[in-house]
Amino acid sequence: MPRTSGHTRIGRLHVLTDYTFQQRLTHAQLAEAAIRGGADVIQFRQKTGSIRDLVANAHDVAAVCRARGTTLLIDDHVDVALAVGADGVHLGQDDLPLSYARSILGDGAIIGITAPSLDQARAAMLGGADYIGFGPVYPTRSKANPSATKGLEGVLEMANAVDIPIIGIAGITAKRCQDVLRAGAHGVAVMTAVSCHDDPEAATREFARAIEAIPPHD
Repeated sequence: MPRTSGHTRIGRLHVLTDYTFQQRLTHAQLAEAAIRGGADVIQFRQKTGSIRDLVANAHDVAAVCRARGTTLLIDDHVDVALAVGADGVHLGQDDLPLSYARSILGDGAIIGITAPSLDQARAAMLGGADYIGFGPVYPTRSKANPSATKGLEGVLEMANAVDIPIIGIAGITAKRCQDVLRAGAHGVAVMTAVSCHDDPEAATREFARAIEAIPPHD
């Protein structure tokens, strides 16, 4: 399968599923609500539990995404992505190295890499990553030990340093979203702004409308 052509499959609005900061909705229910609201990428994120548990939950999310024709990425776990037939993975600096993930998932898979620094981002780009997850753009409570806040200046610097899409992460609200895009990000990834909202579908729709107002850079 050929590598991704353009940035369509990478999407501009990544919604991460969550069962840590809220327990009202399952991963699959959150995915369904986010897709109805306009998310074009779902990232399955589960930091705890057995692999069997992760696969079962990811399988349910994969079924939702498949029915809706929405891109599904699995955070951290290449094995889970392979097991449920996801479109790719989003990997952190401590996860399986990019080269190994590519050899396992193939050239057609989408692989995003979290890269807080320019050196990490350049290495990911040269290694064949499809996009960079950059942040935290703003302060966040969703990570136990977040990197130093990068701000809009950091987004601009990163956009000038790499020629693959940047997805801004951490602390991004619908009101802040357009500033992040104008600074050079291709899109944004959000979690608690959607999952902890009383109406996740409506929250996602607010992000989607904000993004639609700013043309992509590519």
